[in-house]
Amino acid sequence: MSKKTHQHQLAQRKAQRMAEREAERARQRKMLTITITAIVAVVVVIAGVFVIAANTGDDTPAAGDTPSSSPSAQTSPGPENKPKSIPTALAAPNKRPTPLAAQVDCTFTKSAEPASKQVNPPPNGKTKASGTSPVALNTSVGDVRLTLDSSLAPCAVKSFLSLVGQKYFDNTTCHRLTVEGLQVLQCGDPSATGSGGPGYSFKDEVFPELKYGRGVLAMANSGPNTNGSQFFIVYGDAAGLSPAYTVVGTVDATSLKVIDKVANAGVVPEPGGTPTDGKPFLEVKIKTATAAS
Repeated sequence: MSKKTHQHQLAQRKAQRMAEREAERARQRKMLTITITAIVAVVVVIAGVFVIAANTGDDTPAAGDTPSSSPSAQTSPGPENKPKSIPTALAAPNKRPTPLAAQVDCTFTKSAEPASKQVNPPPNGKTKASGTSPVALNTSVGDVRLTLDSSLAPCAVKSFLSLVGQKYFDNTTCHRLTVEGLQVLQCGDPSATGSGGPGYSFKDEVFPELKYGRGVLAMANSGPNTNGSQFFIVYGDAAGLSPAYTVVGTVDATSLKVIDKVANAGVVPEPGGTPTDGKPFLEVKIKTATAAS
C-alpha cells in the first residue's frame, strides 16, 4: 500500500468517526428535547389536576367549630364567593312542644382546652326557664340586636349573659361566613380561629322540632354537648341543618340587613377550601356586647 493511499484511508476513517460523533450528539440533543418536553407536559398536567381539585371541593359547611388560618391574600371576592340570593322572610320562632319546668339545673364543666379569653363559668344550679333577655352587639358594620329566650335554652341563655357581663365578646371578630346552602355568620371566639372557647362547656338543649332559618340565633359546637361561647346567626338558608344546635334566641329584621351587607361582600375562602365558606371579606368586629338591665 502506498503512503498516499494509506493517508487517504486514514482521512476517510477520521471523517467517518466525526460523522458518527455528530450523529450521536444530534441523537442526544433530540432525546434531551423530548425529555424536557415530557417534563413540561407532566408539570402542566399536575398543575391542571391541582386547579381542578382546588375548585371542586365538597361544599358541606357545618355550623360547628371550624379551625381556620389566615388567607395569604385578601383580594376582592368574585361571584363564586358571594350568595346567589338571600331569603328575606323571617323564620317562624321556635317553640318547645312541651314547656320546660319553671326551673332547670345547669352544669358548666371545665374544658380540657384553656379559655381563649380569661372568664369565670356561671355558677351551677337552678335557672329560670322562662322570659327573654335583649342583648345588643355594637359592631364595626352596625348594631346587631339579639333576643335570648330562656324558654328554649335556659342554660345557654345563662352562659351567654354571663359572658356578656364579663365582656368576653368585646373586641372580638366574627371568624366565619358561609354563603351557599347554609347561610350563617359565626362569632364568639376571641382567638378568631374557630377553635377557641371560654374554658368550659355545657349540654345541648335541643329537641326534634327545632328549625333553623333567617333570624335564628344558635350555639355552635364541635359535637354533642360541647357548647361554649361560639354562636351563629342564620341570615338565610339553613334547611339542611339537623336539630343538633341549641337555639338560644332570635335576631331582629333590622339587624339582619346589616348581616346581609356582610354576606353580599363575600367570603375569603381558606387555601384549599370551598369558595363559599371562610372569613368574611367585610370584617365584623364586635366592639361591645351589652345586656339590658
